[in-house]
Amino acid sequence: MSLDNIESIVARAKIAQARYEAEGSQLRYDRAAQAAAWAIMEPARNRELAELAVQTTGLGNVPDKITKNHRKTLGVMHDIQGAMTFGVISDDPATGITEIARAKGVVAAIVPSTNPAATPANNIINALKCGNAIVIAPSPKGVACAERLLEYVHAEFAKINEDPDLVQMVPAPGSKEKTQALMEACDMIVATGSQNNVHRAQTAGTPAVAVGAGNVTVIVDETADLDAAAEKIRASKCFDNATSCSSENSVVVVDAIYSDFVAAMARNGGALVEDEAGIIAKLWPDGHLNRSVIAQDADKMIAALDLDVPPGTDYIAVPTTGIGSDHPLSGEKLSRVLTVYRAPDFDSAVEVTRRIQEHQGAGHSVGLHTADDSRAAVLATAIPTSRVIVNQAHTFATGGSFTNGMPFSLSMGCGTWGGNSVNENVNYRHFMQSTKIIREIPSREPSLDEIFVDYWNAAGQ
Repeated sequence: MSLDNIESIVARAKIAQARYEAEGSQLRYDRAAQAAAWAIMEPARNRELAELAVQTTGLGNVPDKITKNHRKTLGVMHDIQGAMTFGVISDDPATGITEIARAKGVVAAIVPSTNPAATPANNIINALKCGNAIVIAPSPKGVACAERLLEYVHAEFAKINEDPDLVQMVPAPGSKEKTQALMEACDMIVATGSQNNVHRAQTAGTPAVAVGAGNVTVIVDETADLDAAAEKIRASKCFDNATSCSSENSVVVVDAIYSDFVAAMARNGGALVEDEAGIIAKLWPDGHLNRSVIAQDADKMIAALDLDVPPGTDYIAVPTTGIGSDHPLSGEKLSRVLTVYRAPDFDSAVEVTRRIQEHQGAGHSVGLHTADDSRAAVLATAIPTSRVIVNQAHTFATGGSFTNGMPFSLSMGCGTWGGNSVNENVNYRHFMQSTKIIREIPSREPSLDEIFVDYWNAAGQ
């Protein structure tokens, strides 16, 4: 497909979007979003998409993909239910300002192979909810999954007489040139995935909402419920074979409970492997992550690393002290491999966590297992992070949960720490803008005394 065809796809999307907005209503936007959600949530299609994702990407596992497709989509639908994204969304007589929701236009969504169904579905729902059209640019391994997802979306659209040109994709074979042309031609970019993709999105000349790298570190302090912490870390670390950017990569354990926590990990599927050099050699055999280990089931990971570990091992924990580019275990591993650090006390654990985040993953998120809630505020002001997840399974909590208040999302902004313009979970609000009508109101001009009296009293006039 030539780049001219990319222009044709975007042109059709622009026509469809202009009509969608001009003839829109809140009911229409909501119905289109529901159609896209049911396209992936209908159980038989969900399973097919999960199986196709694992088959074509070689990443993750089917049961967890099914759970992710279902819960992430259900959560997004819960978040947007009742949200006003069409017409007048606020009218304040005190300020004289009436705010009218407006679409952003045609969205280019760059999506990763780690979540080739859930991430594009999330983006499609948010785009439609806010009056946009969207064009998906999947990773090469994610093309088949994106094609199948769009077939299902269009089948649902046919039931409600919605325009299929509102949801399109870059057809195979994908290329950097096609993705670049798409990003330059659209009105907004949402980029999730590799930092190369994020950089290209943020330098394409089109407004971009992009996310930073993950490399989650969690602290287990001396007050924590160790078995609860170990089980939550296991559940999170192993979910979908650690494909999530919110999967724990390092745990920093306070000395006073180190031995007890190692025992708790062992009771909950985590095997301590004290062979740092050997694991590094096998995990990065040629300087790149071993594809036989990345996002694989436990048995395949154990075989690829040639390990002798107890039966029932779900992940391995490797003690280390090094942090930085010369110490690969301190970075993201995309596998059931967890790095373990020891710290003399909580303050030292915070310092280790800060150094890890400054090496990789700044702005994303950190975790804390503790009975002392005040320590969360210490982390929140000492670490370059957008989220501090307290006493929760990190993967499930960071991207939104029915047991916390975070918006459901598969894309976590990392703020200026991670080189992003946003530090929230990317959600429907990032897919809309507004026009404000400003009317005159009685003057509110203050006197100088009202502004400066406290300062004059303190410093003189």
